Amino acid sequence: MYVARKLDIASVLQKKSCFLFGPRQCGKTSLVRETLPDAHVFDLLSGDTFTRLARNSNYIEETCGDGRPVVIDEIQKMPSLLDEVHRLIEEKGIRFLLTGSSARKLRKGGVNLLGGRARIRNLHPFSASELGTRFNLDKALSHGLVPGIWGSDDPDEDLAGYVSLYLEQEIMQEGATRNLPAFSRFLEVAALSSGEQINYQAIASDAQIARSTVQEYFKILKDTLLAREVPVWQKGRSRKTVETAKFYLFDTGVAHRLQGRRELVPGTAEYGHAFESWILHEISSYADTFRRDAEIAYWRTRTNLEVDFVVNGEVAIETKTTRNATKDDLRELRAIGEEGQFRHRILVCREPRPRDVEGIVILPWQEFIARLWSGELF
Repeated sequence: MYVARKLDIASVLQKKSCFLFGPRQCGKTSLVRETLPDAHVFDLLSGDTFTRLARNSNYIEETCGDGRPVVIDEIQKMPSLLDEVHRLIEEKGIRFLLTGSSARKLRKGGVNLLGGRARIRNLHPFSASELGTRFNLDKALSHGLVPGIWGSDDPDEDLAGYVSLYLEQEIMQEGATRNLPAFSRFLEVAALSSGEQINYQAIASDAQIARSTVQEYFKILKDTLLAREVPVWQKGRSRKTVETAKFYLFDTGVAHRLQGRRELVPGTAEYGHAFESWILHEISSYADTFRRDAEIAYWRTRTNLEVDFVVNGEVAIETKTTRNATKDDLRELRAIGEEGQFRHRILVCREPRPRDVEGIVILPWQEFIARLWSGELF
């Protein structure tokens, strides 16, 4: 059953051509099929289509002059085609949707992503808001929200295949790395550090690779949208902060598979880490869909006071899996309140109903999701 996505790609295309990037199996093809049923579609994963366009770049112009949008799927497979796309946008006014798993190969080939003639949108795994009543928190934390995995009757087996086929082989095929064993070791070690401050030297030691290689591999994960780096918010009034960014893998299910874990038990540290990562996923998904200018950071002082997320310097968000938040759970949010003027300070947890304590709003995760996606928070 198709799940309607929040990203309205048809409306974007009415104004301008667009690149649509997202990790494999996140629903780009389904989104195109459901929302652009009349578009001309060229799938570069098809050998026949790839060969036809490679031999005759004018084929698009010869067959697509009826005003309908043109979709080129997996554009990174043929970066040279963007010269023709550029010309057709300028001379014929054709609107293109160019999809791919990342812009890395395009940029590496010196392509300028059409010099501002196309917008860029990212498609994430499902959000709780998109799934609605079908959303299940424990399932999301254990197996993630990648559409192909979410609907699987054997998510553990499909996660294993996803990690092997897409996170390793495809990255290698795109030329990002030729040392698959080293990259595999890095993925396993990096997954254990998801949600923590990046320690390049420690990861290099554990993965038995050079520090410079670790830095390059992290760049690959970010470029392919498989990980997000969260910088430190450093605009507080008085307390000194750390300087090291944190990183999170894009999906909790993928992270757990790489970590060698399957089921999560509520009340454990692993469950709390997964809950925090999922909240970042929801914030990032909303921001990439509706607030392209949103800045997501975290706050940590040198005395180890930490707030999970600071959005646009005005919304502070802490996550806990408790069902009964105490004043001690609000300590970091009280501290960050002394560092600046915040519109909202929010503790997201598993309590049954919202309440306000000293100007800090304690929200059940269901209420947080509702307020986030309705645009009430930022």
